[in-house]
Amino acid sequence: MTVYEELVARGLIAQVTDEEEIKEMVNNGKATFYIGFDPTADSLHVGHFMALCLMKRLQMAGNRPIALIGGGTAMIGDPSGRTDMRQMMTTETIAHNCECFKKQMSRFIDFSDGKALMVNNADWLTKLNYIELLRDVGAHFSVNRMLTAECYKQRLERGLSFLEFNYMIMQSYDFLALYEKYGCNMQFGGDDQWSNMLGGTELIRRKLGKDAYAMTITLLLNSEGKKMGKTQSGAVWLDPNKTSPFDFYQYWRNVADADVLKCLRMLTFLPLEQINEMDSWEGSQLNTAKEILAFELTKLVHGEEEAQKAQEGARALFGSGNAADMPTVTLAESDLVDGTCDILTLLVASGLVPSKSEARRAVEQGGVSVDGEKVADIKATFPLTADGLVLRRGKKKFCKVCP
Repeated sequence: MTVYEELVARGLIAQVTDEEEIKEMVNNGKATFYIGFDPTADSLHVGHFMALCLMKRLQMAGNRPIALIGGGTAMIGDPSGRTDMRQMMTTETIAHNCECFKKQMSRFIDFSDGKALMVNNADWLTKLNYIELLRDVGAHFSVNRMLTAECYKQRLERGLSFLEFNYMIMQSYDFLALYEKYGCNMQFGGDDQWSNMLGGTELIRRKLGKDAYAMTITLLLNSEGKKMGKTQSGAVWLDPNKTSPFDFYQYWRNVADADVLKCLRMLTFLPLEQINEMDSWEGSQLNTAKEILAFELTKLVHGEEEAQKAQEGARALFGSGNAADMPTVTLAESDLVDGTCDILTLLVASGLVPSKSEARRAVEQGGVSVDGEKVADIKATFPLTADGLVLRRGKKKFCKVCP
């Protein structure tokens, strides 16, 4: 199976231009490709996972990745998938977020000896002369055609700022700059970026001539991948200080049955033959598949030691009701009365619920347990010893509370 065939088999390719040329370049390690990341937070999240894994996979096949940090485009904000304009960030915040991205990406991509590049589009976008941009780049774009792009159409009724309208031109210019500076001949992006990506390909060919070699590929289900980064309690981050390795493991351990094999194919580096053997798995076997998924992805992000600790902690929690390695909260002295604490205070202090009224509802609905025992009484109190208590709300939220 060729590299490109494996990408298709893993469900990673949605749309392409110049497929035969793309196959030849990817399969023979001739692609210099980029994927962009707008630094809208100080950590990557699991919605970026697919792109990072793809970059790693293609680099292993001899291709050269360029991780493009959108320090410049972040000043405008991508309107794709948005119902209103993004909050404007300061240049200091953007710079800080860019540095955080660099550290995290280095766990996936080998940047040594020029095997990969990490560049910031602020280096060229912030130096552009507006009149020159209009003449050299703007002349190659049709406003009528731009307005048919999905990222703009969905915003027209609610209002689209002129600032955001420029995003497609900025992203297209990125491809031209990377093509001219680094010989970048291929771009990857999510299915929600297709119009912007085509704009870059067409800009290169119109400005530099029909012989200019530039191609685009989109990632299947990348917009769904972005949704992967969100849970009911917020984002699932790659930074261990924002999402612990234990919580990260549990996120993947709790994926839906229908998604586990898809995630294994798209996100892990396990052989396809091994994953295909799981197609017939049912019931408890799917739980085994979820454990494999959670372990592999936690190992990829946090290392094998942390993955092992997270897996052992999860098995201990769900097997015996206790675990040494899980999210831990230390109670304030004011929360204790003669060494005990009531269930509502425990739930709020642990962060499993935002308020005592929510804690009351959780208990009354039968979704709370302490050390594996369901709690039915909203006035129940528990002694706090050095070993702490394991609180669980529902099937997916739990915490160890210590005095």
